[in-house]
Amino acid sequence: MSAAPLITFEHVTKRYGVVTAVDDVSLEIGAGEFFALLGPSGCGKTTLMRLIAGFETPDAGRILIDGQDMAHMPPHARPVNMMFQSYALFPHMDVARNIGFGLVQAGRPRHEIDARVGELLRLVQLEGLGARMPDQLSGGQRQRVALARALARKPRLVLLDEPLAALDRKLREETQFELMRLQRELGTGFMLVTHDQDEAMVMAQRIAVMRAGRIEQLGAPRTIYEEPASRFVAGFIGEVNLFEGVIERVEGGVSLVRLKGLDVVMPVAGVGAVGASVTLAVRPERMLLQLMHDEGLPGVVLDSAYRGDTQVARVQLANGPLVRVARFGAEAALIPERGASLRLSFAPEAVRILPA
Repeated sequence: MSAAPLITFEHVTKRYGVVTAVDDVSLEIGAGEFFALLGPSGCGKTTLMRLIAGFETPDAGRILIDGQDMAHMPPHARPVNMMFQSYALFPHMDVARNIGFGLVQAGRPRHEIDARVGELLRLVQLEGLGARMPDQLSGGQRQRVALARALARKPRLVLLDEPLAALDRKLREETQFELMRLQRELGTGFMLVTHDQDEAMVMAQRIAVMRAGRIEQLGAPRTIYEEPASRFVAGFIGEVNLFEGVIERVEGGVSLVRLKGLDVVMPVAGVGAVGASVTLAVRPERMLLQLMHDEGLPGVVLDSAYRGDTQVARVQLANGPLVRVARFGAEAALIPERGASLRLSFAPEAVRILPA
């Protein structure tokens, strides 16, 4: 993040009785950034969002927006707006009145409201539908009405609370790119709160992976996927194979790790302490098939699944863990049928060393 931060959390803590929902979190979100809070239910991501919106107050720490402490600023006075998961459209109001509701509450003149509503209808591609009622719209259209309403007062940051959860898969994928387009065109900051890793990976410029009220890792999607900082992140973001081992020796920037239960030593890029117990994380697509060789980890294909552009197999290693192997496109045919024997390996640079 190169620009000055729009949102700053300084050692923020929020408790509900004996439960600490947010635990000493410090974080900066840039102006105009598409940012994601990602994590399982109960990790604190929704509480962080509600703290920004002003629906909750921190028990400790400060929240700054554009450098201003928001401690005593009510929700309606903050330069942020929220798009709720349920969309929360008013069923007795047509589309145009739903979009313009916040402007009416702010006392804006009618001509200004009409102009802004028309602009937003064009922006979210709902021209001609201003007179329709919410129950006359598809799920995707209602989602766009809710987004337009959140944008009506030109907030500096739009909070998106699981915004695509109610959409089917195809529409969800289309809407992801639509949200990215809108965010680029407007230059407005978007903060996505989701438990859907694919959603965050596709849309966000940076992701904060949360666990038990803390930020486990913060970074660009590619960094978090390829360089997870912990077992939790490695397992939560995509699929991963984990191997337990001990570093036997180090040679020229490569650690030689003896895998537990497999009685084999595998080279791994990176240097660790000799004798240290480690966990090796390897993504399914980075596993190498050694069909014609005697080297590698012997195993048997338990089952295989065809997913259109991907073939995924579960392989039981001899005296070892159950691992996943993935191949894309034309390479999918390389994965043998159920019951076939094969050998697997991985390139030294394909592995991430994690603390055991």
